Amino acid sequence: MLNRFRRPAVRRARRMARIARWNRPIEGTFGRLRAWINMLLIDHGVLRLIYLNKHRVSEQVWRTAQPAPHQIELLAKEGVRTIINLRGGREHGSWQLQKETCDRLGIELVEFVVRSRGAPDRKTLLSAKDFFDSVEYPAVMHCKSGADRAGFMAALYLILQEGRSVDEAQSQLHVRYGHFRFSKTGILDAFFDMYRREGEAKGMSFLTWLETSYDAKALEQEFRPGFWSTLLVDLIMRRE
Repeated sequence: MLNRFRRPAVRRARRMARIARWNRPIEGTFGRLRAWINMLLIDHGVLRLIYLNKHRVSEQVWRTAQPAPHQIELLAKEGVRTIINLRGGREHGSWQLQKETCDRLGIELVEFVVRSRGAPDRKTLLSAKDFFDSVEYPAVMHCKSGADRAGFMAALYLILQEGRSVDEAQSQLHVRYGHFRFSKTGILDAFFDMYRREGEAKGMSFLTWLETSYDAKALEQEFRPGFWSTLLVDLIMRRE
């Protein structure tokens, strides 16, 4: 019983230790080497060197996986002014390298943290419109793999900033980007499905539904992920 209560505290302590290590400027050649090794091997960045999962969302916005320094340089050459980090935590060498590169290139690096395996938070969702209004475009938004959180935020951007339909926007959550709706990340699809059923069907706008009717707890209770999809995404692909 004691171990059961101790585990969350241990996980939190380990997480805080990682943040303390990586949420600071790179120091020297060894520090840079350590950041690269962590990004490539611990944060699975070697896969992103092969495929960044980069896609255009609109004329002003792209979505990608976590970019490496040379990939950020290429984005800068394409005119990108802001990079939106959806991951949060600052727990890997990826963050150190990204922060250093953005500072060097004059790219604004901002954070808007969202979850991929839990019901979207109402307060976070309601703040998204003001956040998008504050961004200097062109912009890139990224999570770890560019599949789930990047897709969800791309969908929100299309709904809130460009007035696209939920049906059109939800196409950003698709297997072609590496998103699997029957795994735990499918709760993002279920969120939009809930709006269609409980909001759109009653003539409510997306924002009105968020403000007055959206129930995150109910969404958590009704959503049931598939076993094999969850196994693929969480244990084999090691998604965040």
